[in-house]
Amino acid sequence: MSHPLLSTGRSLLAGVGLFLASALAAQPAGDHGVEPWTESVVSVAEFEPATALFRYVGEWRLVQSGAIAPSEMSYWQLPDEAAGTFERWCAPEADTGCIRFVRLTGIEREPIRPAARPWDTGGIYSIMVRSDNVPDLYDQAIELGWWAESPPIRFQFGTSDLRNVVLTGPHGIHVAAYERITPDFTAFPVGRISQGFNAMRMVRDRPIARDFYHDTLGFGVLFDSDREPEEPALSNLSIPFNFTPNIVRAAAALQPALPGETGRVEVMQITGFTGRDHSARASLPNLGIISVRYPVRDLVAYRAMLEAKGIAFAYEAKDVVIDGIGTVDAFAVRDPDGNLTEFYGVSD
Repeated sequence: MSHPLLSTGRSLLAGVGLFLASALAAQPAGDHGVEPWTESVVSVAEFEPATALFRYVGEWRLVQSGAIAPSEMSYWQLPDEAAGTFERWCAPEADTGCIRFVRLTGIEREPIRPAARPWDTGGIYSIMVRSDNVPDLYDQAIELGWWAESPPIRFQFGTSDLRNVVLTGPHGIHVAAYERITPDFTAFPVGRISQGFNAMRMVRDRPIARDFYHDTLGFGVLFDSDREPEEPALSNLSIPFNFTPNIVRAAAALQPALPGETGRVEVMQITGFTGRDHSARASLPNLGIISVRYPVRDLVAYRAMLEAKGIAFAYEAKDVVIDGIGTVDAFAVRDPDGNLTEFYGVSD
């Protein structure tokens, strides 16, 4: 499981606030051919040091790079004086769960989540990956100038024995790495840094955020939990040890169609600490994790479904050239906390 909610060696028993997807209705997103997200979009001031962690530690490969096409700049509603370049990096043996690092010039930028703590809302908090050795990944990340919310922790989630660390890079970009010690993970190649499989959003109200992704976007619920350990436990989200039984970390993970191990989004509400809201900055050209991009086999029908539900489109354009993906029709929506999710289909 992909759950960073728990930060304890105590196991989470079945039936304590988890809602299995099998108990829910069929997912319209899957019916329209919404597939796992192919890439996340991350805005940086310079490609390195942000890319160094993936290049040198994860042995990711640079698969495309160059100038951002004018049609994509226009889709993002960026001014004519802005220019942009990109680097698209993918994990070994993977062509989904990639990261498109974009670098914009000629326009003012600021971090989406400046000096933020995990309980601050607005802006995508982290990209989640798997690792075959979290302690080694942590050590190498520190050597490269990254930081972390905590040293690696070990905990049980259901039947899984896990290690986790939340790494912090430039502009407050977080990479949450999970090592499944037992049972073996075989769904896709892991290595030191696997492809991205999930993306975390910190939200003001978990049920409202969950229902947006489930009821409006049509995603299936993988899990939904609001339980805490009864005793103090080490936290992977900077929560002091003695506060962990009382600071409620409630999370839900969703994906377009179930089952599957990729293409997830996760929403987490941290109750007990009062944070700040950064949603007003959660767009390009600002710096940080901008969005994840879902391919859709029937984009017209899926868009019509969302439009019928009254959803507003933050960005929308036809014939957008996205190097490494193709010429697509695309649109983006904002969740109740201002976070962007994109959908695209290959143009006719």
